[in-house]
Amino acid sequence: MATAAVPGLEVRASGTLALDGSGDFDSALLRTGTDEDVVVRVPSNERAAGEQAIELIALQAMTAGIRSRLPFEVPTVIGQAPASPGRIVVSKFLPGFHVPAAYIPPGDGVATSIGGAIAAIHTLPASFVTEIGLPALTAAQCRNEALNVIERAASTRRLPAAIRQRWSDAANDDSLWQFQPVVINGTLSTESFLITDHEVGPVVSGLVGWSGLRVSDPARDLHWLSAAPEAADDVFASYRISCTRTPDRFIRQRALLHAELELARWLLHGLDTRNQEVIEDAVGLLDGLVDSVLGNLSEPINPEADPVLAVGDVETLLKSTPKTTPSTAQIGMETDTYDFDEETAVSNETGPIGLPEDVLGDDTAEPATNAEATSETSDPDQEETREIPSGGSDR
Repeated sequence: MATAAVPGLEVRASGTLALDGSGDFDSALLRTGTDEDVVVRVPSNERAAGEQAIELIALQAMTAGIRSRLPFEVPTVIGQAPASPGRIVVSKFLPGFHVPAAYIPPGDGVATSIGGAIAAIHTLPASFVTEIGLPALTAAQCRNEALNVIERAASTRRLPAAIRQRWSDAANDDSLWQFQPVVINGTLSTESFLITDHEVGPVVSGLVGWSGLRVSDPARDLHWLSAAPEAADDVFASYRISCTRTPDRFIRQRALLHAELELARWLLHGLDTRNQEVIEDAVGLLDGLVDSVLGNLSEPINPEADPVLAVGDVETLLKSTPKTTPSTAQIGMETDTYDFDEETAVSNETGPIGLPEDVLGDDTAEPATNAEATSETSDPDQEETREIPSGGSDR
């Protein structure tokens, strides 16, 4: 196959490609007659063939000038030929090894090199992406894209109500979506980075996988850091220092949202391909996220939101609040009225449980409260009723 893609290619030896274990491609490492190492790859399914087609466009658009702006190497295609599905593609071999996210050490080295590598991608000129017809999204379109994933996942009725509420709150928070779109890789993970040892320490020497190249939210390239708790701070710090622009304030919050939305995308992928094993895996991961959120083990996405108190916590807080006379202050506690047709909202002393989907699904409904009904006739000296923030929050 390689000789069909590169006429006249002399192959002296072949071996397996240890770094290509996704299963979406059949690949091999070849030693040529000139003692050069090349990689031959053929997609094994239609989805991989589609990704390969986009990546070929992206790599062809990466001129010598674009590549010179990057502190690492990008694959260079030396030949291709038709195949079914997709194409036979031969490219130069990029040496290096992967470091799993959970094992990326903090401090100078891999973490700081990865941060600098991501920043270099985000400083590339957007024109080279738009000129070849690849997507270029505005901040509003990035937001709508996230909302679409949330709604599609919710329509499956497999998305827990508490998670849908968490994601919807973040997607509808205007402050999170004030950013400048940049060139992104779009499919970054720890498997994208090839690390080699140098005198200064381990550094990113190559980056593979460019099928998601586009202009979009820079947080998409940082979402995988949720799986690297030890190194995330140093990667972000290096990223901020290396950027030629000032990153937006809430890029880490959006990165967390994108990381969690990957679970929804995994669920949708399982449904689209009718793969029951993938569906069950995604549902299990979403259930685990519910436990993390309700157990206050997961970071809040919405930067402005105060955590909602459980009923028991509210009662305890009210008991400890000094009483005031009606003439100096009045505190009213109103709740929205909900119709629990199919499910019942449950809360306990450890935290609130999310509302059912039939309640959360109506984004256009305006809650009617006694406060709204009496706002025009209320005493102007009366204190405004507001939500009581959690005393245990460090915010």
